[in-house]
Amino acid sequence: RFASERMVPFSFPLSKCALWDPVPMGDVIGSHITYYRNPKLSMMEKTLRLAYRHAKQNEKKVFSCFLLGTLAVDEDGEGITLTIDRFDPGREV
Repeated sequence: RFASERMVPFSFPLSKCALWDPVPMGDVIGSHITYYRNPKLSMMEKTLRLAYRHAKQNEKKVFSCFLLGTLAVDEDGEGITLTIDRFDPGREV
């Protein structure tokens, strides 16, 4: 599945010197994680329960948090696995 309408160009912060010429060259190509790989998501039950409990206890309808994990390419090279194993509620300030 290729969703070009949701793609945004890469951008880098301004710096005093550039290591490459920022002028675009060649045709535009899409780079999406699911274009060449079969993604799998794995989440620890403890992490999901912590996030759920935090959401229920939070009085706001919308809140921010972090889900942390690792991204690995499968042994056969055909897929990727995102393993989420930590929940961080973040800070209010």
